[in-house]
Amino acid sequence: MMDGRHATVPSAMETAMRKMSRLVSVFLVLAAWLSPAVAPAGHAILMGSIRAGRFMTAAADAPGISVEHAWARPTPGAATAGAAYFTLTNNGPVDQLVGAGTPVAAAAGVHETTNDNGVMKMRPVAAVALDPGKPVTFKPGGYHVMLMGLKGALKAGGSFPLTLTFAHAQPVTVTVNVEAMGGTGTGMGGMPGMR
Repeated sequence: MMDGRHATVPSAMETAMRKMSRLVSVFLVLAAWLSPAVAPAGHAILMGSIRAGRFMTAAADAPGISVEHAWARPTPGAATAGAAYFTLTNNGPVDQLVGAGTPVAAAAGVHETTNDNGVMKMRPVAAVALDPGKPVTFKPGGYHVMLMGLKGALKAGGSFPLTLTFAHAQPVTVTVNVEAMGGTGTGMGGMPGMR
Protein backbone atom coordinates (compact mmCIF):
# COMPACT_ATOMS: atom_id res chain seq x y z
CA MET A 1 0.00 0.00 0.00
CA MET A 2 1.21 3.54 -0.70
CA ASP A 3 0.72 6.47 1.64
CA GLY A 4 2.53 8.95 -0.58
CA ARG A 5 5.96 8.40 0.96
CA HIS A 6 6.31 4.78 1.99
CA ALA A 7 5.21 1.49 0.59
CA THR A 8 4.28 -1.36 2.90
CA VAL A 9 4.17 -4.89 1.65
CA PRO A 10 1.86 -7.33 3.42
CA SER A 11 3.60 -10.41 4.75
CA ALA A 12 3.15 -13.70 2.94
CA MET A 13 1.03 -14.93 5.85
CA GLU A 14 -1.30 -11.87 5.66
CA THR A 15 -1.69 -12.32 1.91
CA ALA A 16 -2.40 -16.05 2.27
CA MET A 17 -4.97 -15.42 5.05
CA ARG A 18 -6.79 -12.81 2.94
CA LYS A 19 -6.94 -15.17 -0.04
CA MET A 20 -8.13 -18.06 2.14
CA SER A 21 -10.82 -15.87 3.73
CA ARG A 22 -12.09 -14.80 0.31
CA LEU A 23 -12.10 -18.38 -0.97
CA VAL A 24 -14.01 -19.67 2.06
CA SER A 25 -16.61 -16.87 1.72
CA VAL A 26 -17.05 -17.56 -1.99
CA PHE A 27 -17.32 -21.31 -1.36
CA LEU A 28 -19.95 -20.88 1.37
CA VAL A 29 -22.04 -18.53 -0.74
CA LEU A 30 -21.81 -20.80 -3.80
CA ALA A 31 -22.57 -23.92 -1.76
CA ALA A 32 -25.63 -22.29 -0.22
CA TRP A 33 -26.80 -20.92 -3.57
CA LEU A 34 -26.17 -23.92 -5.83
CA SER A 35 -26.78 -26.87 -3.59
CA PRO A 36 -29.78 -26.57 -1.26
CA ALA A 37 -29.72 -30.34 -0.73
CA VAL A 38 -26.15 -30.21 0.61
CA ALA A 39 -26.46 -26.99 2.59
CA PRO A 40 -30.16 -26.46 3.38
CA ALA A 41 -29.61 -24.18 6.37
CA GLY A 42 -27.11 -21.99 4.55
CA HIS A 43 -29.36 -21.83 1.50
CA ALA A 44 -32.40 -20.86 3.58
CA ILE A 45 -30.47 -18.14 5.42
CA LEU A 46 -28.92 -16.80 2.22
CA MET A 47 -32.18 -16.83 0.28
CA GLY A 48 -34.10 -15.28 3.18
CA SER A 49 -31.50 -12.52 3.41
CA ILE A 50 -31.65 -11.87 -0.35
CA ARG A 51 -35.48 -11.82 -0.43
CA ALA A 52 -35.57 -9.43 2.54
CA GLY A 53 -32.97 -7.14 0.98
CA ARG A 54 -30.47 -7.94 3.72
CA PHE A 55 -27.66 -9.71 1.87
CA MET A 56 -24.86 -10.22 4.36
CA THR A 57 -21.62 -12.12 4.03
CA ALA A 58 -21.66 -15.81 4.81
CA ALA A 59 -19.41 -15.14 7.79
CA ALA A 60 -22.17 -13.09 9.44
CA ASP A 61 -24.87 -15.72 8.84
CA ALA A 62 -22.93 -18.98 9.22
CA PRO A 63 -21.66 -20.15 12.62
CA GLY A 64 -21.47 -16.99 14.68
CA ILE A 65 -23.93 -14.15 15.12
CA SER A 66 -26.59 -13.16 12.59
CA VAL A 67 -28.27 -9.76 12.64
CA GLU A 68 -31.74 -9.18 11.21
CA HIS A 69 -33.77 -6.02 10.55
CA ALA A 70 -31.39 -3.35 11.85
CA TRP A 71 -33.34 -0.10 12.06
CA ALA A 72 -33.61 3.27 13.78
CA ARG A 73 -36.26 5.96 13.91
CA PRO A 74 -35.68 9.45 12.52
CA THR A 75 -34.51 12.09 14.98
CA PRO A 76 -35.46 15.76 15.12
CA GLY A 77 -32.78 18.06 13.70
CA ALA A 78 -31.44 19.23 17.06
CA ALA A 79 -31.45 15.80 18.75
CA THR A 80 -28.09 14.56 20.02
CA ALA A 81 -29.27 11.04 20.83
CA GLY A 82 -31.03 8.21 19.03
CA ALA A 83 -31.31 4.45 19.19
CA ALA A 84 -30.76 1.44 16.94
CA TYR A 85 -32.75 -1.80 17.05
CA PHE A 86 -32.30 -5.29 15.54
CA THR A 87 -32.60 -8.99 16.29
CA LEU A 88 -29.50 -11.05 17.10
CA THR A 89 -29.35 -14.81 16.73
CA ASN A 90 -26.36 -16.73 17.98
CA ASN A 91 -25.58 -19.67 15.67
CA GLY A 92 -22.51 -20.73 17.63
CA PRO A 93 -21.45 -21.25 21.24
CA VAL A 94 -22.66 -19.06 24.12
CA ASP A 95 -21.61 -15.44 23.59
CA GLN A 96 -22.40 -11.88 24.66
CA LEU A 97 -22.92 -8.54 22.92
CA VAL A 98 -20.44 -6.27 24.70
CA GLY A 99 -20.34 -3.09 22.65
CA ALA A 100 -21.19 -1.09 19.54
CA GLY A 101 -19.78 1.69 17.44
CA THR A 102 -20.83 3.90 14.52
CA PRO A 103 -19.34 6.86 12.70
CA VAL A 104 -22.66 8.80 12.96
CA ALA A 105 -22.32 9.31 16.74
CA ALA A 106 -19.58 10.24 19.17
CA ALA A 107 -20.41 7.13 21.22
CA ALA A 108 -22.67 4.09 21.07
CA GLY A 109 -23.51 1.74 23.89
CA VAL A 110 -25.84 -1.09 24.79
CA HIS A 111 -28.71 0.09 27.00
CA GLU A 112 -31.88 -1.36 28.47
CA THR A 113 -35.17 0.40 29.15
CA THR A 114 -37.24 -1.00 32.00
CA ASN A 115 -40.59 -0.16 33.56
CA ASP A 116 -40.17 0.36 37.31
CA ASN A 117 -43.67 0.77 38.78
CA GLY A 118 -44.86 2.84 35.82
CA VAL A 119 -41.64 4.86 35.52
CA MET A 120 -39.54 4.15 32.43
CA LYS A 121 -35.84 3.94 33.26
CA MET A 122 -32.89 3.51 30.96
CA ARG A 123 -29.47 2.23 31.97
CA PRO A 124 -26.32 1.04 30.24
CA VAL A 125 -25.61 -2.69 30.37
CA ALA A 126 -22.16 -4.25 30.23
CA ALA A 127 -23.26 -7.27 28.19
CA VAL A 128 -26.32 -8.99 26.74
CA ALA A 129 -26.27 -12.80 26.90
CA LEU A 130 -26.68 -14.59 23.56
CA ASP A 131 -27.64 -18.23 24.03
CA PRO A 132 -27.33 -20.51 20.98
CA GLY A 133 -30.44 -20.54 18.80
CA LYS A 134 -32.40 -18.06 20.95
CA PRO A 135 -33.04 -14.75 19.17
CA VAL A 136 -32.71 -11.57 21.22
CA THR A 137 -34.73 -8.64 19.89
CA PHE A 138 -33.56 -5.09 20.56
CA LYS A 139 -36.70 -2.93 20.43
CA PRO A 140 -38.24 0.23 21.88
CA GLY A 141 -38.92 -0.29 25.57
CA GLY A 142 -36.19 -2.95 25.94
CA TYR A 143 -32.61 -3.48 24.84
CA HIS A 144 -31.27 -1.01 22.27
CA VAL A 145 -28.02 0.54 21.11
CA MET A 146 -27.98 4.11 22.36
CA LEU A 147 -26.39 6.59 19.92
CA MET A 148 -24.95 9.53 21.86
CA GLY A 149 -23.54 12.71 20.38
CA LEU A 150 -25.18 12.33 16.96
CA LYS A 151 -23.19 14.14 14.29
CA GLY A 152 -26.38 14.89 12.33
CA ALA A 153 -30.07 14.06 12.26
CA LEU A 154 -31.12 10.50 11.39
CA LYS A 155 -33.43 11.05 8.41
CA ALA A 156 -36.15 8.66 7.19
CA GLY A 157 -34.90 6.73 4.17
CA GLY A 158 -31.26 7.12 5.22
CA SER A 159 -28.94 4.49 6.62
CA PHE A 160 -25.70 4.19 8.57
CA PRO A 161 -23.19 1.47 9.52
CA LEU A 162 -23.22 -0.03 13.00
CA THR A 163 -20.50 -2.39 14.26
CA LEU A 164 -21.50 -4.81 17.01
CA THR A 165 -18.78 -6.27 19.22
CA PHE A 166 -19.05 -9.65 20.94
CA ALA A 167 -17.14 -11.36 23.74
CA HIS A 168 -16.09 -14.25 21.46
CA ALA A 169 -17.45 -13.90 17.90
CA GLN A 170 -15.89 -11.56 15.37
CA PRO A 171 -17.39 -8.05 15.19
CA VAL A 172 -20.30 -7.72 12.75
CA THR A 173 -21.01 -4.51 10.82
CA VAL A 174 -24.58 -4.03 9.60
CA THR A 175 -26.44 -1.31 7.76
CA VAL A 176 -29.09 0.34 9.93
CA ASN A 177 -32.05 1.69 7.93
CA VAL A 178 -33.78 4.79 9.29
CA GLU A 179 -37.48 3.96 9.17
CA ALA A 180 -40.45 6.19 9.95
CA MET A 181 -42.93 4.22 12.04
CA GLY A 182 -46.34 5.60 11.08
CA GLY A 183 -45.23 9.08 12.04
CA THR A 184 -45.23 8.22 15.74
CA GLY A 185 -42.25 8.74 17.92
CA THR A 186 -39.04 10.62 17.49
CA GLY A 187 -36.05 11.09 19.68
CA MET A 188 -35.74 8.02 21.89
CA GLY A 189 -37.54 5.74 19.47
CA GLY A 190 -41.00 6.84 20.63
CA MET A 191 -40.62 4.99 23.94
CA PRO A 192 -43.38 6.08 26.35
CA GLY A 193 -42.05 8.46 28.97
CA MET A 194 -38.69 8.90 27.21
CA ARG A 195 -38.29 12.33 25.63
